[in-house]
Amino acid sequence: MLVSLHLAAMWGTEDYWARGLMLAHFGLFILWQPFMRSEHRLTSAQVAAIAAIALGTLYFLNWWLLALWVSVLAGIVGGKVFLFQARWLRRFYLVVLLYLVSLLLIWIVPNTFRVPLPNEVELLAQYGLPVLFLVMVAIPAETDSAETPQVVDFFYAAMIVLLLIALALGSFAFMTVGKIDYIMALSFSMLIIAGVLLLLSFAWNPRAGFSGLSVYFSRYLLSIGLPFERWLYFLAELSQLETKPERFMKEACVGLARLPWVSGGFWHTAGESGDFGKVSKNSVEFTNQEIHLRVFTKLALSPSLVWHFQLLGQLLGEFYVAKQREQKLQQQTYVQAVHETGARMTHDVKNLLQSLNVLCAAAERDTASDADGELSSLMRRQLPAITLRLQQTLDKLQKPDASNGRFIKADTWWEGLQRSYAGRGVEFSREGQGDSVMLPKELFDSAGDNLLQNALRKRRLDESVAVRATFRCNDTIEFSVCDSGAPVAAEVLRGLMRGPVPSETGFGIGLYQTSRLAEISGFSLQLRDNESGRVCFSLRGEVRRGARGQ
Repeated sequence: MLVSLHLAAMWGTEDYWARGLMLAHFGLFILWQPFMRSEHRLTSAQVAAIAAIALGTLYFLNWWLLALWVSVLAGIVGGKVFLFQARWLRRFYLVVLLYLVSLLLIWIVPNTFRVPLPNEVELLAQYGLPVLFLVMVAIPAETDSAETPQVVDFFYAAMIVLLLIALALGSFAFMTVGKIDYIMALSFSMLIIAGVLLLLSFAWNPRAGFSGLSVYFSRYLLSIGLPFERWLYFLAELSQLETKPERFMKEACVGLARLPWVSGGFWHTAGESGDFGKVSKNSVEFTNQEIHLRVFTKLALSPSLVWHFQLLGQLLGEFYVAKQREQKLQQQTYVQAVHETGARMTHDVKNLLQSLNVLCAAAERDTASDADGELSSLMRRQLPAITLRLQQTLDKLQKPDASNGRFIKADTWWEGLQRSYAGRGVEFSREGQGDSVMLPKELFDSAGDNLLQNALRKRRLDESVAVRATFRCNDTIEFSVCDSGAPVAAEVLRGLMRGPVPSETGFGIGLYQTSRLAEISGFSLQLRDNESGRVCFSLRGEVRRGARGQ
């Protein structure tokens, strides 16, 4: 292709053989051109355009058209140079670009302006430039993935064409105004254009403290063909409306189809997949660890729009991962709620089992002489209470929130607690009168059982430990359980009532559940005293007047 162009340029545009060589050159260019693949079927309009160009080459070829064509061809080659990663292939196209620019400036432009050239320049053009053909042949053949499909960067190509036109016209201006020869005028034009490019390079990424032209160019790229801010707003709004990751992905891809350059696509994740819109021959893909997205476009995308799409796909992937984390957090919260409810029920059942063990132990110690005495009285007191608490536990299992709003009179609760722990060595003390004050039944039942059971368990390890339960109902409600045993260890105290903590007698789950119930009901459970011989847990809250008489 280049050899036929060189021979046609050397013979001149007026020669008929030169026009025939240009026709052959154009045919070879169609075989080489990077815009359409070889398997592409030409349309009737494309065939008509090729025929028109061929006829125009035969009948209207002149130096101006030849100069314009060589400039465009140099732009196409220059637009391909910066896209190749293969070293030898990039060097090959750099040599081709050097030949085209040299042919244009030292032969075609002077003949276009009808400028006489020195003999040395003519010899260089006729016999020196073909040496570059030998260099091209000597370069090793190498393939590059960027050639399939081949892409020409329009920005680079347009920049090279404009620079060549400015160089040619600038040389003509210097020749006309300054009355100097072509070689000197070409040198002046090259120096001025080089200076302008140097200034632009400093303005592109300056070091003086201001942002430079690169920032404005980036803003321009962010607005080419893609309403970026509108898409980001759409994703943020969809993220608030849709909670399920897969449905979010589906709706986001449907919204992606609204972009003007998108015709359709498909996506798939680890769990699901889907498609949207129509399939086209142009596509671009985005893949990360969570999603794979392929979008079909109406036209082939430029490098800037490909970069746009990669950024868009990364945003979509980050939103999808955030939705997955949100769903996992909801599942963990649900599991935690189930665990806490089960733990609370377990403690209720454990306390009931301990009450039954007390009855069984009393029955084993009883003799026939007092069968109708103390044992019968204990059974009459405890069995109805155990039955009632078993029914309440069953209600909690069936309806976990059914007992949250139940209240009981303060006197009734206090008397029931005394009956439940009668004969077990607990000293009960009451201060103030609160017959009309209503207490949260679940909270005070849980606090009474857990605090007293913990204190009694400590006494089983040391029989000298005294246990005292105090209930105060004046302006404030306070229920406290104190024992004369050893204090709570420092390592246990740090996490006590904040979560499960390991100890000698359990994990502190009962205290944690009671503390959570106290917060919900407006009370507070705290370790009031923690010293050797005096360990006191206190449940404290204000008297709620609205709770009286319920």
